[in-house]
Amino acid sequence: MECPSWPRGKKLVHLDLKGAPPRVEYLHELIELFSRLGADGLLVEYEDMFPYDGELKLLQATAQPAYSREEVLSMQEFAKSKGMEVIPLVQTFGHMEFVLKHRPLWGLRELAPCVGTLNPHSEDGVRLVLEMLRQVVELHPGLNTLHIGADEVYMLGEGEQSKLWLASPGRTVEQLFLSHVTKIAKAIKETWPHMTIIMWDDMMRGMNKDILKGSGLVGLVQPMLWDYTTDLDVDKTVSLLEMYCSAGMSELWAASSFKGSTSVYTCVTSTQRHVENHLQWLKVAASLSAAINLKGIAITGWQRYDHLSVLCELMPVALPSLAACLQTLLHGQLSAEAQSKVTERLGISSVEVEVMERSEVDSLFPGGRLAELIVELNALLNSEDIQGFENNMFVRGWFSPYQRQRKMVNPLINMQIHSQASTYLAALQQQAEAVREEMVRLFPESTAQEWLEEHVSPVMVPLQRITEEIINCVKEMVP
Repeated sequence: MECPSWPRGKKLVHLDLKGAPPRVEYLHELIELFSRLGADGLLVEYEDMFPYDGELKLLQATAQPAYSREEVLSMQEFAKSKGMEVIPLVQTFGHMEFVLKHRPLWGLRELAPCVGTLNPHSEDGVRLVLEMLRQVVELHPGLNTLHIGADEVYMLGEGEQSKLWLASPGRTVEQLFLSHVTKIAKAIKETWPHMTIIMWDDMMRGMNKDILKGSGLVGLVQPMLWDYTTDLDVDKTVSLLEMYCSAGMSELWAASSFKGSTSVYTCVTSTQRHVENHLQWLKVAASLSAAINLKGIAITGWQRYDHLSVLCELMPVALPSLAACLQTLLHGQLSAEAQSKVTERLGISSVEVEVMERSEVDSLFPGGRLAELIVELNALLNSEDIQGFENNMFVRGWFSPYQRQRKMVNPLINMQIHSQASTYLAALQQQAEAVREEMVRLFPESTAQEWLEEHVSPVMVPLQRITEEIINCVKEMVP
């Protein structure tokens, strides 16, 4: 079914910099591409890539240098020159792993094992958050919109101070959440009265409108409702947005996904999966009452599920998905015309990165060569022959754990196994090196190292072990 195109408001592309932060030159190429694809804003989640200084300097990344002040400013200037607004996202309650992982700040956690959640009763914690916000706003001249996160505040209410607070009659975890967010939002408004504040909505989904009305949060924030699934429940989502509106929060945002929401370790993006998510959001937008002012949609591209999880798909393999999602919003569906615009602008033959081919030799999108190489390597890593090598007939029949332990093997068959394993290893090594060379042009060395260790090493190490063990065993059987 064809829906109307995205009705109004901004189309923000989310840059999640807590993993695989692009080199500055590539970042500018991406921003230019986002603009050409139809986006008109960036939602930038810096985390440890922001150049915090003073007492917050310990928050800066150590695996690779954080962006410099000059680089943050030049990124904004470049985005503005392309007609794109830049909205920074600073976590202020949950998902503060990049802050609370540091030993001097362990005491600010709500619960010791929960690295992501701030203790809302800690005055030092609130001061820390406000200083983070101050430094970010100061480095974004003319900023008028700020996202304060506040999603997935795990284990809230489980800390000792929270338990004491909740022991008073009538107090709830919902109120505890709302009181902290309201305190942060009021402090922002006191310092920057003109600032529009966006926050994630998920911690408020179970609340009723009277609780929200009585919280003091109404008029301070604009909730951003996120759902990245292909089977997004349209009626339920519309009801939730209408509930927020009836509570007095009529200015609302949506958040979809173009990558980083399939699984925590996905390597190659499925365009169709993410297009389906956007088709559901179009149905939601078409069903809202006139009372709701839909400010826009953030098309999220998660690079990690949280600061301490593995890398999701890298940006280059997800660009066909992003282009297709934006065209879906603009056309109301991924029509033949919309697909044609995607393939034309990216210089490819298909909207699916796994089967794309170049239209012309030099027309590929920024990072397209790395996308090609990752798809090729991923196919090799997941090939039946390599994945099933240790379970093939020859390994199980002539090089079992029992035979290895006793070094009683058939040398002839084992050298055939060795030869096959060596062939696979050479092919993997060659492909992995090509990926590494291209990856370090666009991303830090640390990203290439992490990506290869996560995706390639688990496949290569068992093959290497088999080749070494065969040599040791054959030595015992051949003069």
